[in-house]
Amino acid sequence: MFFSISLYIALLVFGLGLIYKISSWFRYSVGAADIPVSRRVAAAIKGILSTLFSPKIVTLIKVLVLDVVVQQKILRQDKMRWVMHMCIYLAFMLLLLMHALEQYISANLFSDYYSTVNPFMFLRDLFGVIVLVGAGVAIYRRFILKPPRLKTNSMDHYAIIIVAVIMVSGILLEGAKIISHSRFQSMVEEYGDLDDEDEIAALESFWVAEYGVVSPNVKAPFDEDVLAQGRETHEAACADCHTNPRWAFTGYAAGKILSPMALSLDKIGFSDILWYIHFLACFIGLAYLPFSKMFHIITSPLSLMVNGVMAKGGSDPANIATRQVMELDACTHCCTCSLNCSAGAFYSHFSNENILPSEKMASVKALISGKNLSEKQIREIQEGVYVCTNCKRCTVVCPVGINLQDLWFNVRETLLRKGQPEPFTLSQLSYYRGSRKEEIAAAAYLDPLNRARQAIVGRHELKKRKDDVLAMSGIDKGFRDRLNLSDQANTFAVCFGCETCTSVCPVVANYDNPAEELDLLPHQVMHSCALGMKSLAIGSNMLWDCLTCYRCQEQCPQGVCITDVFYELKNEAVRVAIGKGV
Repeated sequence: MFFSISLYIALLVFGLGLIYKISSWFRYSVGAADIPVSRRVAAAIKGILSTLFSPKIVTLIKVLVLDVVVQQKILRQDKMRWVMHMCIYLAFMLLLLMHALEQYISANLFSDYYSTVNPFMFLRDLFGVIVLVGAGVAIYRRFILKPPRLKTNSMDHYAIIIVAVIMVSGILLEGAKIISHSRFQSMVEEYGDLDDEDEIAALESFWVAEYGVVSPNVKAPFDEDVLAQGRETHEAACADCHTNPRWAFTGYAAGKILSPMALSLDKIGFSDILWYIHFLACFIGLAYLPFSKMFHIITSPLSLMVNGVMAKGGSDPANIATRQVMELDACTHCCTCSLNCSAGAFYSHFSNENILPSEKMASVKALISGKNLSEKQIREIQEGVYVCTNCKRCTVVCPVGINLQDLWFNVRETLLRKGQPEPFTLSQLSYYRGSRKEEIAAAAYLDPLNRARQAIVGRHELKKRKDDVLAMSGIDKGFRDRLNLSDQANTFAVCFGCETCTSVCPVVANYDNPAEELDLLPHQVMHSCALGMKSLAIGSNMLWDCLTCYRCQEQCPQGVCITDVFYELKNEAVRVAIGKGV
């Protein structure tokens, strides 16, 4: 009764958790414009059906075999981690199918199936040992080897502990059953159909001598005739469903260790206690699975297969939005992305864990689910996504196929939509964002630029170029000195107005009348710096429309670091906006 009730509760909690998790994939979004849940569900169903009934099914099967089952991505990166994953994942799944679900699978596949006969008894112990080997490798890797940037959080501890408790309690339970005299008596009463006391005593002697039972009634050495009679009774009544327990090598070893205490343990019902621990651990693991790191058992294969068949330019935006939320649950926290992150060096200087890709995942989950994050937490997420160099290393090495580069880009967009200022890039229309302009709604693309301008204008009276002739007024004598603090920015002084920077600028080329749209052209911004006209320089639209593509800087015959000068001007503009400008 206890087993059935516990199982039903665990299945109920698991089912509700699974429904909640899957629904969150359609309810939340990262950076994308709001797409109705109904449309996202319909798009997902359509995408699944179109994949299953198209040539993409071949790709799907290939990914399932090579990336999910064989895990070739992990094998290429780290053989130790591959051994760990294969030991835990495959052996645990085999235990689940063969042992935990034995009445549904093993008993139906094999007509003569008993958990106490070979090869099933031996295989159960073998799979258990393989899982423990995998857990041991995980412990060694995380707590002894400690690769750089490998972080261990509470979910990692939970995953190792729950697996270890299930495996160790299972081995001890098996050992306690092997040596238990009360278990032997229950078996004789229920299945033996024996009435002769001498026959029962002979069978008990045989089980003590050959099967490891510790009995209060019979002791070694045994008479050969008694053992022969016991063997004969065993073969007639027990042999069909009981292999010698030595084949259960881990349980038998555990039984030998416990045997000096066997009678005392039997009196307190030690095997029953272990039974409760073992199955409660299994049920707790099952119930909590949708809310723990272990959920990646389901979502990681999904992520690999979905990314294997989804084309970057040809997929429905609704499915892309759903996939990105699902990918947050697919993360295994293996930290491969952090180990390969080109911006990871920043972490040692800023001590913000959100700089590391693997650590950003939990924060991004909290952000998109609408949790009430403090200003400090939001700033840390913001800093984490803005130091990203867009090198794509994290995406390339992710063993579960998460498109991390797109995820960081969309997190930036999420923060922009929430009205967060951008103190880390200073240019809201940076080169990378500009290169993906088509993926962003026009209003959303321009909004941060407009807000930056408004913030600066609100704190300082900026001058615009309205005439070809400008009065030499408003000159800031200290402005040039502040630009001279930077080795790159002070190169503005050698500009002689050849206009090469303006000629090669893609922003200038984008407009029919660039002088009207941009206020100042790149070479004119350099002239403003040379004249010390700060208000004119930082008030130009050109400064904020710059894509930071560095084309002007690469083509300048004088070696003027034009883009770097623009960055210094943006810094000056931010100082003005926060009231620190001179």
